[in-house]
Amino acid sequence: MEKKSPLGKKNKIIKKWEPKIIAFLCHWCSYAGADLSGVSRIQYPPNIRVIRVPCSGRVDPLFIIKALEKGVDAVLVSGCHPGDCHYQSGNLYARRKFIMLKKLLEFLGIEEGRIWFSWVSASEGAKFAQLVRKITKEVKKLGPQTKLAGEDNGYERDYRPASR
Repeated sequence: MEKKSPLGKKNKIIKKWEPKIIAFLCHWCSYAGADLSGVSRIQYPPNIRVIRVPCSGRVDPLFIIKALEKGVDAVLVSGCHPGDCHYQSGNLYARRKFIMLKKLLEFLGIEEGRIWFSWVSASEGAKFAQLVRKITKEVKKLGPQTKLAGEDNGYERDYRPASR
């Protein structure tokens, strides 16, 4: 993207990289915890985009792979604590799916800190905010995700990690 300066020269505008994080949150617990965090005015980074799902067990691993393909830097899946699932065992199915997904992504060369799985109940707004801060901090250390998204995702190469 270019912008003309007052002298008529074209200057390249450098976008500062900020991580893009998608969160698939269980409607009954984790989404309510995120809502409590907002209602309580607990600050956390605005890098996260929430997708409410009926249960964490309903999140298809292909949703996560597709998000990474589209240029998302990290994905969080959060559900009810074990034993508290409104659909009895959906969160336990989710845990099994994402253990396998992490192994697949590791095989593909995706860094460990790109996929997160957590349990957050409706009363844990502070825990949700702390989790988002932690994920954002870790993803900033990793830099932009380019393995599945491709090399040209609109950011300057200076913001990518130097070592490979």
